[in-house]
Amino acid sequence: MKFSIQREALLKPLQNVIGVVERRQTLPVLGNVLLNASRKNVRLTATDLEVELQAQVAVSVTETGDITLPARKLLDICRTLPDEAQLDISVKKDRAQVSSGKSRFTLSTLPATEFPVIDKIKSARKFMLSEKQLRSLIEHTGFAMAQQDVRYYLNGLMLEPGSGMLRAVATDGHRLALCDLAADVGEGDSQQVIVPRKGIQELQRLLEQADTELEVEIGSNHIRITTNELRFTSKLIDGRFPDYSRVIPKSLDKRLLISRETLRQALTRTSILSNEKYRGIRLEIYKNNIKIQAHNPEQEEAVEEIDANYDNEAIVIGFNVTYLLDVLNVIDTSEVEVFLADANSSALVRRPGSDDCRYVVMPMRL
Repeated sequence: MKFSIQREALLKPLQNVIGVVERRQTLPVLGNVLLNASRKNVRLTATDLEVELQAQVAVSVTETGDITLPARKLLDICRTLPDEAQLDISVKKDRAQVSSGKSRFTLSTLPATEFPVIDKIKSARKFMLSEKQLRSLIEHTGFAMAQQDVRYYLNGLMLEPGSGMLRAVATDGHRLALCDLAADVGEGDSQQVIVPRKGIQELQRLLEQADTELEVEIGSNHIRITTNELRFTSKLIDGRFPDYSRVIPKSLDKRLLISRETLRQALTRTSILSNEKYRGIRLEIYKNNIKIQAHNPEQEEAVEEIDANYDNEAIVIGFNVTYLLDVLNVIDTSEVEVFLADANSSALVRRPGSDDCRYVVMPMRL
């Protein structure tokens, strides 16, 4: 293999795929990036056996071939070379040489045959979205995914295409985020697939706020998303997502309308003196007024009072302040609507008058 390439042309695809390369891995080849050089382009692939990222760059190749190189070392070499530097990459036997000007680096290699690649997936459903739409859907729900929960099916984002929309749902058992996106997702019954947490985080890092179309393919065991610059493939979590419709409260008779930013700032200040472990805060909601309190084991206390649009009987309820702030950080309207029943029932938060995105937060005993 032998080809020459501009530093910038190689740096971006390397940065795109590097996210799935683990610093510590069971198989040495997983620390490498696979380079497939054909006559007119070089394809770069990285994987951790769960998520695979593949990028392609157009380049004139002198000698075609396939090889794997140490991913982070190659990235660090590209990063530290001067702007607009020219790289000459050649492979002989089990060594690769990267040259640029008066700099020369000799890297160890592993054969491409050892690299695990997901070639074809049995696509059961295929549809198009814009990058901006998918990124927004992930941003508005992904924060509620569980982290290393023994209920492994919670450690990911559930996607449900069907009935002219794509629904995303995430929950960690204490809060739930649900968003609907109107989209042509093809014919057929709705289906549920769970994309693992790491895959969702990589997608959020890679997707841009652009109207560029991307293709989504859902198979029995994998999901594949292809953009102009990148191909993302992830295994699906093999498990049944809980019946989220039972978690969304129905009979909530108390409605609170409040400035999102006013509430967010008040909660942020109050949280400073909340218990660092449990993060509990107490809300006393009266007619057109909310009193927010926090205590900690050091006997410190924070109290805030803010105005709100509320015309029901008084209610006192506790929440994990982090869960409330996570919701307020993704809602993009000036006001938020909060529906409550009593001190022991979950709260429903949404944009005023819109069911596109709904957030359920369980109460806390304080």
